[in-house]
Amino acid sequence: MKFLPSIFATMLSGEISRRNIRLLLKYLFALLLIIAAYSVIFHLLMAAEGQDHSWITGIYWTLTVMTTLGFGDITFTQDIGRAFSVLVLMTGVVFLLVLLPFIFIMFFFAPWMESEARSRAPRELSGDIYNHIIMSSYDSVTISLIEKLRSYGQRYVVIVEDLHRALELFDMGVRVAIGNIDDPLTYRKMRVDKACLVVATNSDQVNTNIAFTVREENDQVPIITSADSPNSVDILSMAGSSWVLLLHEILGHSLANLTIAGDCKVNIIGRYQDLVIAQSPVMDTPLVGKTLTESNLRKDFGLTVVGMWSRGKFTISRADSLIERSTVLVLAGLQQGIDAYDEVYSFYHIYKIAGDPVIIIGGGRVGLAAAERFRQRDIPCLIIEKKQRKAQEGENYVLGDAADISTLEKAWFEKAPAALITPHDDDTNIYLTKYLRSLRPDMQILSRANMERNISTLHRAGADFVLSHASLGANIIFNFINNEDTLLLAEGLDIFHLKTPGSLAGRTLMESGIREKTGCTVVALQRDGITTINPEPDIRFSAADELLLIGTFDSERTFMREFKQ
Repeated sequence: MKFLPSIFATMLSGEISRRNIRLLLKYLFALLLIIAAYSVIFHLLMAAEGQDHSWITGIYWTLTVMTTLGFGDITFTQDIGRAFSVLVLMTGVVFLLVLLPFIFIMFFFAPWMESEARSRAPRELSGDIYNHIIMSSYDSVTISLIEKLRSYGQRYVVIVEDLHRALELFDMGVRVAIGNIDDPLTYRKMRVDKACLVVATNSDQVNTNIAFTVREENDQVPIITSADSPNSVDILSMAGSSWVLLLHEILGHSLANLTIAGDCKVNIIGRYQDLVIAQSPVMDTPLVGKTLTESNLRKDFGLTVVGMWSRGKFTISRADSLIERSTVLVLAGLQQGIDAYDEVYSFYHIYKIAGDPVIIIGGGRVGLAAAERFRQRDIPCLIIEKKQRKAQEGENYVLGDAADISTLEKAWFEKAPAALITPHDDDTNIYLTKYLRSLRPDMQILSRANMERNISTLHRAGADFVLSHASLGANIIFNFINNEDTLLLAEGLDIFHLKTPGSLAGRTLMESGIREKTGCTVVALQRDGITTINPEPDIRFSAADELLLIGTFDSERTFMREFKQ
C-alpha cells in the first residue's frame, strides 16, 4: 500500500517508537509460544481420550478456539479437556480480541494517521520554498490578507500551535504549519531566512516576543506587527519590528477622512507617487443633474472620475452616468488638478453644514482617533459615550446611550452633517445604523465593521461607508509587500498595480476594454520611469509598462482572471 513507507518511517523515528517496536516483537513471540504450548497440550489431552490428530489439526483447533470461532468439528468429551478449552478461549479473548486491536491501532493506524496529519500540517517547510510570508495567527486581518495573496499567487504559511486547529484550517484550504510561535526553531523550519515578510497580529506582548524570536534567527527579514496600545509602538520597534500598525488609530482616521463635514473640501483618501485619489460630495453644486460627459472634469481639471458612491454603493463611472445630489465622486489625478477642482466647487455648500458638529458614537480607541483627526481638520465633533469613566476627559463628550433620542438631541443630532459609529460590536453598529437612518435619511452615516460578513448588512441598514480593520490591515500589509504606502480607499474599493499582461501588449487602452470587461479603471501608466496620470484612450500598451488600476475587490479578481497570464 502507498502509505506503508510513511507508516514505517513514523514507527522507526524516535526512541519511544523503537521501544514500542520491541514491545510488539515481545507480544508476537509470546503469542506464538502460547499457540505452540496449547497445541502440545491439545495432543496430550486428545491422546488421553483415545483421539489421534495431526499437528496441523492441533494448531487449527487452538486458533479456532482462541478466535472464538469454535467450529465444533473437534471437541473434548471429558471435563478436563473442556476446562482446557475454556482456558484457551479466555486467553484468546485477551490476546486476540483485546490486545491485538489495540496493538494494530497503536502501531499501524495511529502512525498512518500521524503521517497523514504531518503531510497536511507539516512542522517544516521544504527547502525550495522562498519569498513567502510567515503569519503568526489566523485572525480577521490575516484572513483578508490570505484572500489577496491567493489572487496574486503569493506563497504564505500560518503557524498554528494546536494540531487539531491546524487540521481544521488545512481542510478550509489554508496553508498551515505546526510550531510554537515563540520558538526560534519554528522560524528556522519555516525558512525565515528566505521569507519576504513576517506578520504578527497577536496581542502586544506576544508580538513583542515574536519580534525578538524572529530577530534571533534573522535580522534582515521585515516584520510587521499590530499594536493595540500606542505605548507599545516603541517597545515593538525596539524588539525588532520593521513597522508597527496601530489599526484602531488608522481606522479612526480613515473614517474621519471619508466624512463630509466642516468646509466640505475634497478629502484625499489615497496617494501613489504623484497620483492623488480623492472623494468629493457634489450636493448643492452645479454638477448635480449633469452626466460625467457634461461635467467636463477631465477637460477642465485633468481628473478622471473613477466611480461614484451613493448610499454605500460604489458604481463604475460611465460617460452617461448621472450625478445626483447624494453622489460622492471618487477622483484620480494630480494634486494641482484636485486643488483647482476644490477651489471651484467647495464653496457652494459651505454655509449649509459648516460649524455643525459631527457625532461620534463610542469613545473607544477608534472613536478617539476619529476625533483627533477632526481636530486636526478644525471640524467640530461630539462623542456620545455611555460609560462614565470614558466621558470625563474633555468637554466634547455627551454622556448617554446613542439609542436614546434624548441623548441624540443633546448632541445636536438634528443638525449634524454626519455620524460615525465606532463600537467594537457589529450587532450594536447595525442596530444604531438602522436607528439613525430612520431618524435622519439625509445624514451621512459611517460605520466600523469588525467582521467582513457584516459589511453588506451595515450597508443595507443604511450606512454610506463601512470600513473594517481587517480589510484595512490586510491592504496595508499587502501594499508593504509591494513597497507602496497606499491605504484602503474605502471598504470594497482598492488600488493595485502590475506589469502589463501579455494579452494587453500592443493594444490601446480603448481596444483593451478593461473597464467594460472587469470594472477596473486604469488611472496611471508607468513607462521608462515616467508616470502618466489618466492616460489617453489611444495610448498603446507595451510589455514593459506598469499599470495602476482602481476597482472593487471583485473587479480586481476579474481583471486577474481575464488578463493576467
